[in-house]
Amino acid sequence: MLVVLGTLYSGLFTDIVTALQATTLSPLAQGAVLFAGAFAALTLIQKPFDAYATFVVEELFDFNQQTPALFVRDTVVSLLLTTAIAGGLSAALLSIIQSFPNLWALGGIALFVAFMLVFQIVYPRIIAPLFNDFDPIDSGDLREAVDDVFDRAGFELSQLYEMDASRRSSKSNAYFIGFGRTKRVVLFDTLVEQMTREELQAVLAHELAHWQKKHVWKLMAASILQIGIVLAIAQYLTSTEWLYAMFNVPTTATYAGLALALLWLYPLMQLLSPLTNKISLRFEREADDFGATIAGVDAMVSSLQTLGGENLSNPFPHPLYETFHYDHPPIPERIRRLEDSNSPPSSQDDEDATPV
Repeated sequence: MLVVLGTLYSGLFTDIVTALQATTLSPLAQGAVLFAGAFAALTLIQKPFDAYATFVVEELFDFNQQTPALFVRDTVVSLLLTTAIAGGLSAALLSIIQSFPNLWALGGIALFVAFMLVFQIVYPRIIAPLFNDFDPIDSGDLREAVDDVFDRAGFELSQLYEMDASRRSSKSNAYFIGFGRTKRVVLFDTLVEQMTREELQAVLAHELAHWQKKHVWKLMAASILQIGIVLAIAQYLTSTEWLYAMFNVPTTATYAGLALALLWLYPLMQLLSPLTNKISLRFEREADDFGATIAGVDAMVSSLQTLGGENLSNPFPHPLYETFHYDHPPIPERIRRLEDSNSPPSSQDDEDATPV
């Protein structure tokens, strides 16, 4: 935050825009350089904090398995990816602004939707393998356990992989990604080691619920609505003169106005996070119920206990922090809810009733 404010109010941002306009680059290229450079700079600024979290905090609790060389390698790869994606998306959005100056927010939404769909396909096949190895699981006890829970849930599984997450951390997880024929299930090798067959099946049943109940598409729709609102406000802000005058930026530098508008809107998006979190919390509770139905309440509770214990999840976060940062209910709340739903209703014996 200090770096961003310092860049704006010291005049450095204005100097950068002026320098870009003095080059022979096209406005689209200037904007791509500005956004790519900004994302690269913010990534580098964050890395010392990431290093402290990894080699001090994570090490303190015996989670870290990463070497300094691997950390540097990941930093370089992620920096190149971030720069390329930020530059490409910003150039595409600026091209839309140039072609449809009065309706570019709609074009921006279409670009966002296309990016999300393509990312679901590209990430598991191109990006994720840059950081981890994915071994296909085609047979054996693990495959049988996964096939069993998929059959019970009424799903067909074609792609199952085990990821070498233990190269970096002893924390465990699993995720689904893709859609249609591109769907795949990825299990952390740490999850396979730490959980029993029944617990693993409960975790998978929980994740399956997000597909069965269309949570993935609903969250995507919510993200589209959110980005649509942001782009609509950004379109208005970039059409004003005061936004450019505030930092002495020429109105011809539309990309600079877009960057300033997004900086204005970022705090608003943060303040709205409780609303998006509330949607996610509801979906997580529905997924817990589905997991308990498919794998059993005891297995679901046991899997949550293992996840919370192995990952040292905070069982009782501060309510205000939870409101803004938690998109999953705390583990004890989830367990209590499952156990309460499985408890038989209390009844009072007739003998205890007072006769009228």
